[in-house]
Amino acid sequence: MPKTAINLYSVRELEDSTLGVLERVADAGYDGVQFAGEYSPLHDDPNAVVEALETLGLGVVPPHVGIETLEDDRAAVREAYAPLGIDGVVVPWLGPDRFESPGAVEETATRIEALADDLADEGWALSYHNHDHEYADLGSESAFERFLEATDIGIELDVGWALAAGDDPVERLRRLQGRIRTVHLKDMRVDGDPEFAEIGEGDVDVRACAEAAADAGAEWLVYEHDDPREPAASLERGAAVLGKL
Repeated sequence: MPKTAINLYSVRELEDSTLGVLERVADAGYDGVQFAGEYSPLHDDPNAVVEALETLGLGVVPPHVGIETLEDDRAAVREAYAPLGIDGVVVPWLGPDRFESPGAVEETATRIEALADDLADEGWALSYHNHDHEYADLGSESAFERFLEATDIGIELDVGWALAAGDDPVERLRRLQGRIRTVHLKDMRVDGDPEFAEIGEGDVDVRACAEAAADAGAEWLVYEHDDPREPAASLERGAAVLGKL
């Protein structure tokens, strides 16, 4: 089974230091951490972060870094993350307008493939994290299908958003074998307008997704909750559920 981690966007409201959050992650029982947002070595001392990770025994999942930062300020990204020894990075978001038409998808694919080539020269693999807007209906297929066909980059499938978009995340994971390194195990209620749910309380078959992720070759199962009512409790629950899969 893949190792477990949490995306730190889930706990952005804790108002704790990065090092304090890392202690919470380790105490909860996760194997690793995925840096995102303000909780990252981009906003802290990378050497202090490395020391904490080593002390706590936490691994590092390819982090979330915005595409503009990767394109325009890559030196800062390299400086922040090189001490952590990462070999990959994930673009966490491209807006709905990037998937609203066949032409938009083509432009998006060209842009992200160019970035992937540049990062490959530096020894980093690029992945993309989906939401639901990538599944825009283009007639004969969804924008997401066209994007997958037009690119070779890794896909960090968010199973909650995939389900909210009407996809079957288990089948999607199987079809993405070879392109899946990390999987976001997010639970959602999708009967009506999509709503975030604590893991195990929504409509996602979390165990089936975890098994499909393992079969597809995923290295990490990453817990994420976009808007937890109690971030500290959600962090603990995520570790408990993932630890039983």
